[in-house]
Amino acid sequence: MTTTSPTASGPLAKLAIRSAAWSERWFPNTLVFALLTVAAVAVAALGIGAPPATVALVFGDGFWDLIPFTMQMAMVAIGGYVVATARPVGRLITRFARLPRTPRGAVAFVAAVSLLTGLLNWGFSLIFSALLVRRLADRDTLRMDYRAASAAAYLGLGGSWALGLSSSAAQLQANPASIPKSLLPITGVIPFRETIFTWQSMLLAGVIVAVCVIVAFFSAPPAELARTAADLGVAPDQPIDDSAPRTRPGEWLEYSPLLTLVVVALTGGWAVQQFADQDPIVAISGLNTYNLLFLTLGLLLHWRPRHFLAAVTQAVPAIGGVLIQFPFYAGIAAIMTKAVNHDGHSLSTYLASAFTSISSPELFPLLIGGYSIILGFLIPSGGGKWIIEAPYVMQSATDMGVNLGWTVQTYNAAEALPNLINPFWMLPLLGVLSLKARDIVGYTFLYLLILLTVVLTLLTLLAPTLPFHPPTHR
Repeated sequence: MTTTSPTASGPLAKLAIRSAAWSERWFPNTLVFALLTVAAVAVAALGIGAPPATVALVFGDGFWDLIPFTMQMAMVAIGGYVVATARPVGRLITRFARLPRTPRGAVAFVAAVSLLTGLLNWGFSLIFSALLVRRLADRDTLRMDYRAASAAAYLGLGGSWALGLSSSAAQLQANPASIPKSLLPITGVIPFRETIFTWQSMLLAGVIVAVCVIVAFFSAPPAELARTAADLGVAPDQPIDDSAPRTRPGEWLEYSPLLTLVVVALTGGWAVQQFADQDPIVAISGLNTYNLLFLTLGLLLHWRPRHFLAAVTQAVPAIGGVLIQFPFYAGIAAIMTKAVNHDGHSLSTYLASAFTSISSPELFPLLIGGYSIILGFLIPSGGGKWIIEAPYVMQSATDMGVNLGWTVQTYNAAEALPNLINPFWMLPLLGVLSLKARDIVGYTFLYLLILLTVVLTLLTLLAPTLPFHPPTHR
C-alpha cells in the first residue's frame, strides 16, 4: 500500500507523517501504558509514606470496582457496531453516498456525518462513517481523496463523542451505581442536565462540528490531486454473502424474526414506562437504559437472530482493550484515593492541593484541559482515564468553587482530542477502510492543531457562566 504524505507537502504535513511513523515505531501497546501507570502510581504512593502492604491491598481490592462500568462501555461499542452494520442502515449509507457532488464536498459531508453521529454513539459513528467512505470510494467519477475522507470519518471519536450521549465520564457521573465508592463522596452524582445538556456544552459541540467541517472542506485535495482508494491499492468493497442454505430444522428460529419481535415488544413496553415515570433526560442518562435501547434497535434492524449474532461477533475484537484495561484503571484509582500515609493523606489529596495551589477559578479549565490532553495520549480511554483523574481534579474544582458539571465537560472536550493522533481507537475504522494509521494521521494532526486553540479557549470563556454547586449524592 502506498503511504505517501498528504498532497499539501508543506512542513506541517511532513511533521505529521514523521510523528505518526515515530509513534508507530516506538509507542508500545496501550496496555503497557496502563501497566506503567500502575507502577508509577504505586511508587508515588510509597513516596508519600503509604505502607507497601496498604498499597498492595487497596490495589487488589479495587481492581474489580469498575466491572459494571467496563461491561457497560463494552456494550456501547457493540451496540453501535451492530446498528451501523444492519442492512437497513447499509441502504441508508448507500443513499447518503449519492449526495456529495464534489471531492471536497464529499470529505466535508463525511466529517459532518461522523461528528453528528458521534454525539449519539461513538461506536456507531466509527463504523457508520467508515462504511460511508467505502461507498463514496466506489463512485469512480467522484475522485475523492481516500485518506482525507478516512480522516474525516474519525472526527466523531476525535472531536464530538465525549460531548454526546455515549460520553464515558458524563455517563459514569450520572449513574451512582457505576461510580466507585471511593469517588462518590468527592464528585457526587451529576446528571446529564448539568453536563452534556447545558447550553454551554451544546454550544461547544456545535462550534467543534462547524470548525471541523470547514477544515475538512479546505484541507481535502481537489480531484486532480486526490489519491483515491484505487490509487492506494484498496480493493472495492465486497458485499457479504449470507445465502448459505439452511440444512437443519434447529436453524429455523435463527432465521425467524419471531423471537426478535417478542424482545422488541418487551423492551418497548419497558421503555415506555421508564420515560413516563421519570424525566426523559434522567431516563436516557442511565447507561443500562441507553445500551438496552441501542441493542434492541440493532436486533430489530438485523431482523433475524443469526444476523444479529454475526454482527456482535464482528464487534467483539474492537472492545478487547476496554475489557482488559479498565480493571487496571480501577486499581490505579483505588491506590490514589485509599492508600494513605500516617497523616491520613492520599496521593489524590496531594494532587488536588497541587492543582489548587497553581491555578485559579479563571485558569482552572485551561489547566485541566491541557493536562487531560497530555495524559490522553498515554491513556486513550475516556472512562478509564476519568477514574484516574476525577479524584483530584474534582476535589480541586470543589476547593476553588468551579462548577463540577463543567469540569466534567472540560475533561470530555479536551480528552477527545488526543484520539486524533493516537492509533488505539483508530483500529476498528482502519480495519474497515483497509488503511494504516500513517495514511490518515497527516490530516487528523491538522484537526488537532486547530481544535486545540478553539476548545481550550471556549472552555475557559464559558466556565464563568456556570455557578458552583457542592457534590450531591442524589
